[in-house]
Amino acid sequence: MKRIVLLACAIMLLPGVAQAWWNGDWGYRKKISIDAQQLQQQGVKPVAEGLAVIRLHTGNFAYFMDLAEQGKDLRFIAADDKTPLKFYIEKIDPVNEMAIIWVKLPGDIGNAGEPSIWMYYGNANAAEASESGGIFDVAQLLTYHFNADAVSDATAYGNQPATANNTRIDGGAVGDAAAFNGSQSIGVAASPAIQMAENFGWTVSAWVKIDQAQADGVVFERDGLKVSVKGQTPVLNVNRKEVASPLDMNLSAWHHLAVTANEEGFTFYVDGKPAGVLAPSQPGFQGDLSIGAAVDGSRGLIGAIDEFAIAKLARDANTLAFNALMQGQTSALLTYGEDATPDSEGGGESRIMAILNDVTVDGWVIIGLLAVMFVLSWIVMLVKALVINKNIAENRKFEDAFQKLNAAEIAQLDREMTEDDEDLDESPLLALTGGHGQYAGSSLYRLYHVGVEEINRRLAKAVGADAAEAGISDKAINTIRAAMESILVREVQKLNNQMVLLTIAISGGPFLGLLGTVLGVMITFGDIAASGEVNVNAIAPGIAAALATTVAGLLVAIPALFGYSYLASRIKLVTADMYIFVDEFSAKLSERYSD
Repeated sequence: MKRIVLLACAIMLLPGVAQAWWNGDWGYRKKISIDAQQLQQQGVKPVAEGLAVIRLHTGNFAYFMDLAEQGKDLRFIAADDKTPLKFYIEKIDPVNEMAIIWVKLPGDIGNAGEPSIWMYYGNANAAEASESGGIFDVAQLLTYHFNADAVSDATAYGNQPATANNTRIDGGAVGDAAAFNGSQSIGVAASPAIQMAENFGWTVSAWVKIDQAQADGVVFERDGLKVSVKGQTPVLNVNRKEVASPLDMNLSAWHHLAVTANEEGFTFYVDGKPAGVLAPSQPGFQGDLSIGAAVDGSRGLIGAIDEFAIAKLARDANTLAFNALMQGQTSALLTYGEDATPDSEGGGESRIMAILNDVTVDGWVIIGLLAVMFVLSWIVMLVKALVINKNIAENRKFEDAFQKLNAAEIAQLDREMTEDDEDLDESPLLALTGGHGQYAGSSLYRLYHVGVEEINRRLAKAVGADAAEAGISDKAINTIRAAMESILVREVQKLNNQMVLLTIAISGGPFLGLLGTVLGVMITFGDIAASGEVNVNAIAPGIAAALATTVAGLLVAIPALFGYSYLASRIKLVTADMYIFVDEFSAKLSERYSD
């Protein structure tokens, strides 16, 4: 019995566990996972207290307008949903819907079967929590993100450059980057704060991109230490001893270069993989350092540098490989889950709803226009179908009665038009009520009524003769026929009234949807270019959301196409009946009243 009670309590607690929420003041959260399988295939493990680059854009985040000013409500929590993580917002642009955020991973991230963190947002009263220096460990001496025109150190040490004449450009490995034209450089004065001694070890790293082969483009130089690019080959030079990478750099692609040093020697890394080793040659390097050109200003780089960093610790191979995989533009290490609220946790969204959440504002505008077209087209189709089908049924009843009349009884079915009958000509909808008499909805009856009125008008003018025996001239009969044909044209116009809305829906709906798709694709690729993240996870959500407008356009056009074809065939049937009736009436009229 005790076991049953414990089991029942555990079952009752399960929803609470699934619904765990770090802080009730925040309205939304998103799960961000690290692809452990991909890391395992590369032989890399998640780095405890390493840095993750969170790239938000319309492809993976659709709620930029729900963020507080400058994203001050953003919070990052460990997988336990309890431990806050330090983070730094390098760039956020709610208008263009993109953001780049550095997050310090928890210390136990490597022990998780599915390494993940939570991103919380949706609290307008939250205080700013982003801190640039807080995300780095004490060994990180210098980091330049190049996210502003003035180059500045993001670490707490504040090792600012003495000189900098580089050009800031967008499209860096992570956010913006520093561009060099061969004569530009960044100089940092010698300082005890940036010692590079082998006895305690150090690491220099940077992302580098070249668009052309280099003579000897210097990436970094200090005393006898130099990292450069010769042709397309990264080279490490320590006191005139060189080690070159076995693989060349691809033009217009970002590559991660790093050098570590300790008492065992200098190790050169390219894209997170060892490219060569040099034996130790001197205790350390203490002079001025230069980025983008040699200290004397010669041998400048023609290309771009991003995320330049120095640490007073020889980072291990796993850390450098993890950084190269995490920070690169083509990184696909992170998977972004669905946005959730406390009420929606445990249920999850359908794929359709997830796609709709990624639709941009301009996409919703087009979907709204298509929704209006959809409603109008269905109103036209339903009303037209009811009116035309009632017209056909009433025509059949009137035809049966008219066929039984002989020439002498041609006017017998006519009745006096009431005020309500006049309304019938103005609005076909009144015919649906059946309140206008036996043939209220019949277009044939309206032709017949006009013909009889024209006959009576001419018979009334026959002076000194019996109206019953009076005749009507052939010219008058043709005039009566012309009057009936004019009403026939009016009836056809009424039948075709508003049908143009269906043709607009058929032809305009898909084009409006295509316009929304093209705009969505343009915005998606623009956001990807701005954020620097090129992978399926970044592209697929935006493309899927962009295609939603095309689907909406087809949902408008396809029913309208079928409805238009059906109604057009019914209108042709009614029109043919009216032409036939005019001929029959004229024939009986000539037989009865012709001179």
